[in-house]
Amino acid sequence: MPQGYIVVAFVMQRWGRINCSNADVIIDVIRNILEHKLNAWYFLCFLSAVSIFLAFANEYLLRLQTTIAITSGSVVMSLLLMSLISFSGNEAAEFIRQSFEGLNFNQLLLKGMLGFLLFAGALEIDLHLLRKQRWEITIMALVSTLISTVLIGYFSYWVLGMLGWPLPLLYCMLFGALISPTDPIAVLAIIKKMRAPENISVQVEGESLFNDGVGLVVFTTIFALAFLGKEPTLYGVAEVFLVDAVGGIVFGAVLAFVAHWLICRTVDSSIELLITLCIPTAGYALANVLEISGPLAMVVSGIVIGNVTRTVGFSEHSQQTLSHFWHTVDAFLNALLFLLIGLMLVIMPVTWVQVGLGMLMIPLVLFARFISVALPYIGFRRFRKYDAHSVKILTWGGLRGGLALAMAASIPTGQLMINGVDGHTLLLMMTYVVVIFSIVVQGSTIGPMIEKSIQAGKENR
Repeated sequence: MPQGYIVVAFVMQRWGRINCSNADVIIDVIRNILEHKLNAWYFLCFLSAVSIFLAFANEYLLRLQTTIAITSGSVVMSLLLMSLISFSGNEAAEFIRQSFEGLNFNQLLLKGMLGFLLFAGALEIDLHLLRKQRWEITIMALVSTLISTVLIGYFSYWVLGMLGWPLPLLYCMLFGALISPTDPIAVLAIIKKMRAPENISVQVEGESLFNDGVGLVVFTTIFALAFLGKEPTLYGVAEVFLVDAVGGIVFGAVLAFVAHWLICRTVDSSIELLITLCIPTAGYALANVLEISGPLAMVVSGIVIGNVTRTVGFSEHSQQTLSHFWHTVDAFLNALLFLLIGLMLVIMPVTWVQVGLGMLMIPLVLFARFISVALPYIGFRRFRKYDAHSVKILTWGGLRGGLALAMAASIPTGQLMINGVDGHTLLLMMTYVVVIFSIVVQGSTIGPMIEKSIQAGKENR
């Protein structure tokens, strides 16, 4: 039994917070947990409760945006746990590590939670508004993501090489591919709460929902070149990209059509809700089995169900039930995801050098994001008038989240060593630093930009 936990219980007892019997109970509980490896499901259940508690506490104490509060709180918890582990021995560290490994974060997000979160987010997208800016969203999701990937790849290759960390170009391109897409989970969770102007909100939401699918396809393509021995031919790359992306969009439309047909032929509201639940479960799983883009399929099906089926196949009461159900699912999984993001720090081999390299990547990522957004806007403004703050908001509001971490975690270990550090570890640590900065700093400071945009819109009326 690590002595640190006994010390904590003893101090609590001395302070009069708990009596002797309660202190003994706490020690026994901790001992039982440490002596028996907690299975992944139980561990996930406990973490779910912690995430909800943090959201509850934030409502009455800090009153920050929930995503920011949970991520910040979990990072603080990670630092406290790391401090406790440092004087408690390796038993606690091994327990936490085993529990997290049992979860398999990248599989949990990429193969499970992502489908639910994207479908829930897409349900609330207004198709009428999306059509108005379909070209902007398409170009931003496709062209801007590719531009950002290339810029970050070459910038990081040059900077790391100058600093004596010669990471191969393919690894740098992998980093560019995984960090370029704005995470729809992080973006939607924050933008919705701030009531951004309609034109900006649609662009941010639409781009974030589609560019993650594009980003995953780009990442998968570069991954195949780096680790699966695929030939880097133009035809091969184009084939992988098109099959994955176009296949996901078509499959999403098919899923939506089947669900629409079934929902329109039942009057049972429970069955209607259960049919929608089949899309991010069986539908997302089938997309992965077929090796096409599950994220794009979820976005397309969610938009169709939310804009067409909602009004045709659901009664007024069922529409409210649909919205409330998926809003609850979205809030719950968001809370859990951002708690996991913060707690990942506990199991990561953190060094100040790697943290420093990650901090150097922050301005590179922001600069690449700015260029990839500003260039298309040069063309956009020839045809339509936009908010003066659009580029700034899209740049600073382009948040990264769990999707980037999941992709980074999927990179194989033991393939490359640089200065005694595994290439996988280096990329994961750099990604983690950028993600935490993105959520906590960018997410908490984007409010004034949006307020300026709202004020400018009022003055121009």
